[in-house]
Amino acid sequence: MAGNPGVRAETPRMRFRPRSELLLCELHAHTTWRDGVLTLGALVDLYGGHGFDVLCVTDHLHPTPAGKAIPRGIHAGNVGAYLEEIERETTRARALYDLLLVPGVELTAHDPDPDRSAHMLAIGLHSAVSLDGGLAESLLAARAAGAATIGAHPAGRMTAAEARASPPAASGASWMSSTSFSTASSC
Repeated sequence: MAGNPGVRAETPRMRFRPRSELLLCELHAHTTWRDGVLTLGALVDLYGGHGFDVLCVTDHLHPTPAGKAIPRGIHAGNVGAYLEEIERETTRARALYDLLLVPGVELTAHDPDPDRSAHMLAIGLHSAVSLDGGLAESLLAARAAGAATIGAHPAGRMTAAEARASPPAASGASWMSSTSFSTASSC
């Protein structure tokens, strides 16, 4: 609207819902970047075609293996390209399906000790992070980049009381189960 500087001339098509209407969301989906069976575009078509409102793509991000061949999937060397692909697909998802496509990763740290292993979602991640410095460092980097961090598969042998007494450096499921859910509260 030419005469009103507070109104944009081109506003993306958006549905506004009554507060009581629920959103249909998938916050943990994988693509062929790692272990999913659908490409990003096909995943958007699947969820968009079924009327979902929000789709968060969270493929596994692994540490870059030292001295070994880099496995298929996301690591420090290609996480930027992965996030860029999601960003490019957001326009198509919104235009075709009114689907909000949210970029993210599943920070994946494996250890023989289940209390030191974890899968953490970083939802709303728009800049690259790495697991090469460890899980605690990558969680802090994801939060600093504005992502919500959420435990994907809480597990381990520690009780909740033991986990709360463990420092973040212990990482893994013990720390994830006790503290990570509160980090999403500011998003």
